[in-house]
Formats: sequence, structure tokens, C-alpha cells
Amino acid sequence: MDVSVLIVDDDHDFGRAAAELLADRGYRVLGQATTAAEALARCDELDPDAVLLDVGLPDGDGVALAQKLNARPHRPRILLTSSDRKALSPERVRQSGASGFIPKAHLVRCDLDRFLR
Repeated sequence: MDVSVLIVDDDHDFGRAAAELLADRGYRVLGQATTAAEALARCDELDPDAVLLDVGLPDGDGVALAQKLNARPHRPRILLTSSDRKALSPERVRQSGASGFIPKAHLVRCDLDRFLR
């Protein structure tokens, strides 16, 4: 079964690269949101199975957004990411309700199924 993923990141180039990576690994990419507000609206509209979520967004914190998404009846699996490999402590990841945190530079060699399926 295809797992649908919404990419939430304000870096369009990273979003395109992540979409290609996810598609190559068998995920169905639904699109990209570039702000927390847009991500909430897109999740309402598209109901993704999973969200690849940047920690730093122009209008908010990815951790706070992850908590909001986890409070919903249909909770998507969430993988937090950042270009800063030390952006989050393991405790903050747990508090967010996300399935994990992977630095952007490590996504290519990461077992994404562990976090998104």
C-alpha cells in the first residue's frame, strides 16, 4: 500500500529533492507546504499518512506543529528534519510526538520506512 506524504519545508529546492527521494522509495508525495499554517490546511485537505516536517518554518516551530498534528483524530506519522543536525534533543523529539528526527544531510542514507510507515 502506498504511504502518502506531505513535505513541509520552506526550502523549495530541498522540497523537490525530498519529493524525488520519497517517490524513488515508493512513497506517494502529495505536495509541499512552506509554512505551518499552510501545512495545517494541506493536512485537512489531503489527509496524508505521513509528514516530513522541517523544524524551522517562517511562521512557527516544527515541534509545535507536530504536537498540533498529533492532537488530531487522524494522526499522521511525522519525521522531523533540519539542516542543523543538533536542532533537537531526543527529549524534544519525544515531546513532539514525532516518530523521529533526521538531519537533512542524512535522509538519503536513512531507513525512512522506520519513521514514515
